[in-house]
Amino acid sequence: MNAFEIVALAASAGGLKALTDVLAALPADFPAALVVVQHLDPRHRSLMAEILGKRTALRVQEAREGAMLERGLVFTAPPNRHLLVNSDGTLSLTQSELVHFVRPSADLLFESAAASYKERAIAVVLSGSGRDGSMGVRAIKKMGGTVIVQDEKTSEFFGMPDAAQQTGLVDFVLPLHEIAPALLTLVKGSAA
Repeated sequence: MNAFEIVALAASAGGLKALTDVLAALPADFPAALVVVQHLDPRHRSLMAEILGKRTALRVQEAREGAMLERGLVFTAPPNRHLLVNSDGTLSLTQSELVHFVRPSADLLFESAAASYKERAIAVVLSGSGRDGSMGVRAIKKMGGTVIVQDEKTSEFFGMPDAAQQTGLVDFVLPLHEIAPALLTLVKGSAA
């Protein structure tokens, strides 16, 4: 069993490029499940799964209620829904309150990953404005997980990465092109 089972990625402004770069650099047989929260306009259907799916060897789907996490499969949060992961390996979608004025929320995704996967969870905070993700980073670290943050130089918007860094709980601050190799090293390097 791998030491890490899930990678939760969060982004906002400038985040689609960052997400694309990270996911495009991961192999189809990436040995962990991936879940993505990107702040989106709630009034429009999201093409994010299709866009990412064309640029990565990984399979990409928009999350559905009750869907099962799988290695090498990326689930994206639909617009206006919080995406949560459960300890039985399924996904939940909720329209509960906005968190930091956003839905989907990185904080709720990270908190659910921390509760469900504890030290087997990795949180990645990419380009974005605002503070979303910083509470979730605390949850990930409290449960023994690992936190990676995009550095200021390669972030189009540094609000979210900076807020995560301000917690003092970040394990790695990396330029964008080093995040996928770091994920591979962490997840594959830990395979038993």
